Amino acid sequence: MKFRVTRVIASALAVTLWSVAAMAQTREEPEPRSNLNVEELFSSTCGFCHIDGGREAGRGPQLMDTKRSDDFIRNRIKNGKPGAMPAFGASFSDEDINAIIYYIRHLKPEKG
Repeated sequence: MKFRVTRVIASALAVTLWSVAAMAQTREEPEPRSNLNVEELFSSTCGFCHIDGGREAGRGPQLMDTKRSDDFIRNRIKNGKPGAMPAFGASFSDEDINAIIYYIRHLKPEKG
């Protein structure tokens, strides 16, 4: 009896973990709620260092396919990097920064 209860609990746990893993893989992060036109921002401001909307390195690194974490990117946008990138923490809300991170995460090579 004890073995059967343990087996049922283990099976239920396995199914739960599998379901959570499947949802995490297929879950698409919703686009942030911000009125910031990030594509325009990259064309006018960020593109000075992050060429082709962040798709290529320039004075700053390529952002497309970056391995940096969201927290690292958020911190870099807010606090900058002395001698390399200005701090934009006073310019953008948290929602704006989330929109910038979303944009970076969804960068794809331009067609044609």
